[in-house]
Amino acid sequence: MTSPAATAPRIPEAVHRRRWAILGVLMLSLLIVVLDNSILNVAIKTISTPAPTGLGATQSELEWAINAYTLVFAGLLFSAGILGDRLGRKKVLLGGLAAFGIGSALAAFSGSPGELIAFRAVMGLGAAFVMPATLAVLMNVFERDEQPKAIGIWAGGVGLAIAIGPITGGVLLDHFWWGSVFLINVPIVLLALALMLWLVPDSRDPDPGRIDPIGVVLSVVGLVLLVYGIIKGGQLADFTDVTVLATIAAGLAVLAAFVVFEKRSDHPSIDVTYFKNKVFSAAIGVIALVFFALMGVTFFSVFYTQSVRGYSPLETGLLMLPLAAAQMIFAPRARLVVDRFGNRATTTGAMLLIALTLAAFATFEADTPIWILEVVFFLMGAAMAHIMTPVSVVIMQALPREKAGSASALSNTFRQVGGALGIAVLGSVMSTAYRNGIEDRLTVLPEGVRHSAGESIEATLGFAGRLGPQGESLVGAAHTAFLHSMHVTALWGAGIAVLGAVVVALFLPGRPTAPQEGEEKRELVATE
Repeated sequence: MTSPAATAPRIPEAVHRRRWAILGVLMLSLLIVVLDNSILNVAIKTISTPAPTGLGATQSELEWAINAYTLVFAGLLFSAGILGDRLGRKKVLLGGLAAFGIGSALAAFSGSPGELIAFRAVMGLGAAFVMPATLAVLMNVFERDEQPKAIGIWAGGVGLAIAIGPITGGVLLDHFWWGSVFLINVPIVLLALALMLWLVPDSRDPDPGRIDPIGVVLSVVGLVLLVYGIIKGGQLADFTDVTVLATIAAGLAVLAAFVVFEKRSDHPSIDVTYFKNKVFSAAIGVIALVFFALMGVTFFSVFYTQSVRGYSPLETGLLMLPLAAAQMIFAPRARLVVDRFGNRATTTGAMLLIALTLAAFATFEADTPIWILEVVFFLMGAAMAHIMTPVSVVIMQALPREKAGSASALSNTFRQVGGALGIAVLGSVMSTAYRNGIEDRLTVLPEGVRHSAGESIEATLGFAGRLGPQGESLVGAAHTAFLHSMHVTALWGAGIAVLGAVVVALFLPGRPTAPQEGEEKRELVATE
């Protein structure tokens, strides 16, 4: 018979009673981080427009505006998780939110693409301390049997942010200047800070790890060099350029040094022993692959709807609503599908559906019925819900509760790195394909501006507008070249998603098995 001590709840009663309110505050903090990226998706075209409407950012500068945030976020996530384990998750959450709010206010008033890139990096610094702490707090206020449900709701919050972001961004861009898409974060940050001070309990790891500054520097420098080389290759439409090859090689060499250092360190940023577990490794890898594919495709879909189809930012936001709605609908219920069919079948099917939706973009033309795009977005959102929820549960439950910050940081690190590489690689594929398709038609422009005009569809359309009636033929050529580049990029993304499906089919577990009575007792005693 199990003793009362063995079955006593591990969460203090006062915290247990307000656990759902705490989850709401955590979702608000998460919403801010996700909201910013989903708003930016709609604002990309506006920011690329010349002043005074935008900043006149080139495609490579737009990629850096996204990746400056992403790379700082990814590079600091694990150290942020350890700091949360050591100093207390609540303190780290408050500090991260404050930094994110300050970075948002500065980004709103950027005077150049360079300033925007720098302030986006500050926002990434703040977000790095917010994201892992939210999941770590969640794991410490819910009992194990409620964790899958809580994580499902938490993942549904991502869908809510994705839904609110593009629409909010569209409304703001219709009525205010481009910087308003960043300034909107500030009041949300203030509200989240007030609620967090009131409701959220503090928690920490009784045996926290040590900070690994050398590992952090090596990882960030390696990723920045690698991404810079890839983006530069797309900008030049020449991956054989000596500068491009040297930068990519240097990035790979630094990342290799990072792995060697982490293996030998007694306090690594990333504990490589976690990856001895094939299930854990597969789950982490799938997150990276799915965001590699999706972030690259999201990047070009905005130009398709606005530059080719002629929709406004607000209309573009509304067009993306099915993607978010599907995530909100299915994320909290995905665990029911997992209970019936198992992690492997659920996630493999969802990855194949992602591949099909990405491949669908390769069929889109300038006159494709818009309802087809809406169906594709809905299916994409449903597939995402059935990937992120089960995979997040697998990752978070693979490590002890005290290491929740580390598990969350690893998950988000690989997601952000996958997304950054997706934008860099697929963005460069699109740039190269676009330039190859448009360069023969740029002879109507002066020779000195042809390279700049061929970098993106917005650049070409900008120069075409200055030509007046003579530029009309260039507009049609720009649309044709962009559609071709979108088709090529979509097929690359679909191929990456198929690779992810193979990984989960091989390594993720099937249906979860209920523990035996003796195992349940041992688990309860061990966690007392």
